Amino acid sequence: MLTRVTAVVGLLCLVLSGAGFAQGFTQGDKVFSLGGSGASDKDFEDNTFTIEGSLGYFFTDNIEAAIRQGLDFADTARNDNEWAASTRVAADYDFDLGRVWPFVGASLGYVYGDAVSDTWVAGPEAGLRYFVNNTTFILGMVEYQFFFDEADEAEDAFEDGRFVYTLSIGFRW
Repeated sequence: MLTRVTAVVGLLCLVLSGAGFAQGFTQGDKVFSLGGSGASDKDFEDNTFTIEGSLGYFFTDNIEAAIRQGLDFADTARNDNEWAASTRVAADYDFDLGRVWPFVGASLGYVYGDAVSDTWVAGPEAGLRYFVNNTTFILGMVEYQFFFDEADEAEDAFEDGRFVYTLSIGFRW
């Protein structure tokens, strides 16, 4: 009997542990997120590193506008030290599910640098924020960027567009 009571009390503590603080967003909140990624081939000859940052503002409890900056560095067997960047503005609708906040939206921006043909981009995006406490969240997001101009033949890796995946830590204030 004591084991059951202990198990029930422990389970209640786990379930209610997030109830002691408010998660999520309200009108006027600002958010900042920062993430990065890297990749190498099996011989470490082709290496890339990406950093992605975002600064957002909530106009309502659910509608956010953001500016996003991505910066990619690549050191490949073909070309040494190429870089590419993207600067975008976005609008998202966030759904309040407690600690979990999924969102959908769209972005518009510009891609530029050595590794890509400079062009305007636009496309849909979707993601999820998971609050670890009342001010800190983990962000996972995927975007598809349609390119307005065609890529050069030498740069056909992203001829029609590209997916951009982001995993970040974020802060609300």
